[in-house]
Amino acid sequence: MYDSVSRTLGQAAASARAVVELARSGVVRPVRPDRLARMAVAALRYRLTVAAGFVAGAARHPDRTAVIDDRGSITYAELHERTDRIARALAAAGVGGGTRVGVLCRNHRGAVEMQVAAGKLGADVVLFNTGMSAGQVREVADELDLRLLVADPEFATVTEGLPCPVVPDTDELGDGPGPLPLRPAAGHTIVLTSGTTGPPKGARRPAPHSLAPVAAVLSEIPLRAGGPVHIAAPLLHTWGHAALQLAMLHGAPVVLTERFDPGRFLDLVAEHRCDAVFAVPVMLQRVLELPDAGWRGHAPRIVAVSGSALPAGLATAFLDRFGEVLYNLSGSTEVSWASIATPADLRAAPGTAGRAPVGTRLVVLGEDDAPAPAGAEGRVFVANDMPFEGYTREDADVERSGDLIGTGDVGHLDEHGRLHLTGRADDMFVSGGENVHPGPVEDLLTARAEVREAAVAGVPDDEYGQRLAAYVVLEPGAQVDADTVRGWVRAELSRFAVPRDVEFLDELPRNATGKVVHRELTRSDPAR
Repeated sequence: MYDSVSRTLGQAAASARAVVELARSGVVRPVRPDRLARMAVAALRYRLTVAAGFVAGAARHPDRTAVIDDRGSITYAELHERTDRIARALAAAGVGGGTRVGVLCRNHRGAVEMQVAAGKLGADVVLFNTGMSAGQVREVADELDLRLLVADPEFATVTEGLPCPVVPDTDELGDGPGPLPLRPAAGHTIVLTSGTTGPPKGARRPAPHSLAPVAAVLSEIPLRAGGPVHIAAPLLHTWGHAALQLAMLHGAPVVLTERFDPGRFLDLVAEHRCDAVFAVPVMLQRVLELPDAGWRGHAPRIVAVSGSALPAGLATAFLDRFGEVLYNLSGSTEVSWASIATPADLRAAPGTAGRAPVGTRLVVLGEDDAPAPAGAEGRVFVANDMPFEGYTREDADVERSGDLIGTGDVGHLDEHGRLHLTGRADDMFVSGGENVHPGPVEDLLTARAEVREAAVAGVPDDEYGQRLAAYVVLEPGAQVDADTVRGWVRAELSRFAVPRDVEFLDELPRNATGKVVHRELTRSDPAR
């Protein structure tokens, strides 16, 4: 009873904080009574979903641009009208509450329209990773019993032979008869885990139950209502999806492009005078590699990254070149967010994942499952107002401790409450009886001026069980051999951290959010 009352009071306090933050950002302000009434109807009809946000946007500012992509621009009113049509066509195809549709698209309006249209029917939306193989696509489609999949034409090969209809574009859906449901079921967004070490799993993401999640993010990342937002991160991953929700809430024109190019990235920010940018760390690395790296006449106030680790050297280099605009959110598909680092945090402790924002409990547990003291390493656990509702696969689960969910990361909290991540718990391996974690080795290598990027993994070894292998991408013109790489590590870390194998690559295999796909690395036989 006490815990229930405490949670209710906590949620009420967080919602009140969210209203304060939304007022500061300009979302909460006077609205014409007729428009306010239509916004209220949208919220009651579709709850706090993507559909509700865009329908409310059509009521509040119908003529404002909603999406700008490679095809042009579309207003909130136009998007509302188009998604009504798409929803009717989906309904005619048997889509409704309790059914699932899939989206396999690059960043363009179609990916947004499908989420809104499905929300108007109460259907679940499955967001497919664009790097999935044909076998993975089929496995997920079968497992989740998809009713229909919208996939860009470039993915025709990986979607061939699926048991459900595959549509290449939302315009191909046509229209359908009959009215839409007055109050559809509460559908889920199913985000697929990255699958860097195994097959992807579907994680059920609920719509927010309150405004508390807004308070958490806005308490550290000061978005503004109506300011154009460039979402460079993939929309079909957790971070890009979160960016879309935040932009929608702020009535922001969303700027999209189907393929990331560092020069085009800077041009879009300047052309549309973007106030905020959502990206993944590897994109910032590519931008910094441009010979003329720098804002092109307009500087956004916010560059927020997530989706993979932000190396300390990259954070510092970006701040030095582009100004105090960088924010780093650490989290996972399962917990949403764990911590947020502001520019001040990244200056004080480069590479930090930041602090727990409002309404978030961030705990590092030691081997005895008790909270570890500052500086002591352990497993990272989080409790907040936006946890996932479980995997779609019954045999999959996450580590839990009471109401805390494990992120799968290993790290420590410093004396200021800032989180520092060592790496993934499942990346750690035992070599010759010693626990070895790749994270510190990767940090040391990527800090070298000669190294563009590096990844470290454990590979099978007949004598020691596993041994350390380093995969290194050098800067153009750098002359480095394997013994030099080993010498760098030997001079700074223990002998167990010295990689026995070193392989030089042209680039690391990465997924759409910039995470290194380790199973592709360890297929090769590193040079010794």
